[in-house]
Amino acid sequence: MSEGPMSKSPATYRPETRLVHSGTLRSQYGETSEALFLTQGYVYNSAEECEARFKGEDPGFIYSRYSNPTIAMFERRMIELEGAEAARSAATGMAAVTTAILAPLKAGDHVVASRALFGSCLYVVQDLLPRYGIETTLVDGLDLDQWQRALKPNTKTFFLESPTNPTLDVLDIPGIAEIAHKGGARLVVDNVFATPIWQSPLALGADVVVYSATKHIDGQGRCLGGIILSSEAFIAEHIHNFMRQTGPSISPFNAWVLLKGLETLGVRVRAQTDTAARIAEALASHPKISRLVYPGRADHPQAALVKKQMRGGSTLVGFEVKGGKQAAFRVLNALKLAKISNNLGDAKSLVTHPATTTHQRLKPEDRAALGISEGFIRFSAGLEHADDLIEDLTAALEKA
Repeated sequence: MSEGPMSKSPATYRPETRLVHSGTLRSQYGETSEALFLTQGYVYNSAEECEARFKGEDPGFIYSRYSNPTIAMFERRMIELEGAEAARSAATGMAAVTTAILAPLKAGDHVVASRALFGSCLYVVQDLLPRYGIETTLVDGLDLDQWQRALKPNTKTFFLESPTNPTLDVLDIPGIAEIAHKGGARLVVDNVFATPIWQSPLALGADVVVYSATKHIDGQGRCLGGIILSSEAFIAEHIHNFMRQTGPSISPFNAWVLLKGLETLGVRVRAQTDTAARIAEALASHPKISRLVYPGRADHPQAALVKKQMRGGSTLVGFEVKGGKQAAFRVLNALKLAKISNNLGDAKSLVTHPATTTHQRLKPEDRAALGISEGFIRFSAGLEHADDLIEDLTAALEKA
């Protein structure tokens, strides 16, 4: 296969160009669209070539559980977009998160994580890791002193998401990275809510970035996927063999869908962010809303930090409806355009009630401590016209 136009000097191009061209490999047929290689395995010209391939002496693909031309194109495009050295893609976002955290660890190690996490991430940290003798500590991610106090001689990993799901708090990535590194730990950042368009955790000091590619990277509700991006050393030492042997693999078809999704990622995220900002402005003073959170607004609790480490706001808006769960449900049920779904980052606007969906397994007092009230709604702006969404939301709030 021949290399595409970006193979020589990807850093000389801007992100929008990388999203279209990076990582492209072309077969002898010279196809315009990246080829989809639906194959499980590969054949060799000789037994000697096969031996050399398995020894790593001959470059090439061996088995699609861990290497495939289509998957390689998706990984390379993400590497060049994120500014990473290496990456491995996974079947889902949670496969990526679990692998990034678990693969480098052993019994006796210690993990510190922000308390404000997606429900499945909390399960990994709170329930799964301790089963294997890995100690964990949850902290208020906004409080740098808590990260410092939680650090122990056996701490190996810090883990956070920023902005957080669903309350859109923004954590100090450079500050937390500094604490981690001084203590000999690595920082893993879930960057889903910011997307690589608005935030670059590796440039801010993080060691590993993870994505649920299911969200904005696909962005059209079609498939699942995840990806881990880091240094060549981290991927080679901790991730590649773990994924090769345990098999949380992405399918070539899903990798191809995500690869094509990347071509429009910048256009979609910018449009969705503009819409989310307009929605936040329209709802900020609505009499039925007691609290509104949107990164990029001057009234965001971490407004100064948003300006410092993010290039834009978010495609999501969080707001609390007066009247608790029943009022929030009335609003959700009255919406005509936005669809009730626990996904986000889609071309269609999606809305969810975190207390009864993504964070329902938490105790009520734990949800309350995170700011996830019974009236809190998470709104993911799609590609509809902003005025139509605002009119839809305004009409639905009349039912609260």
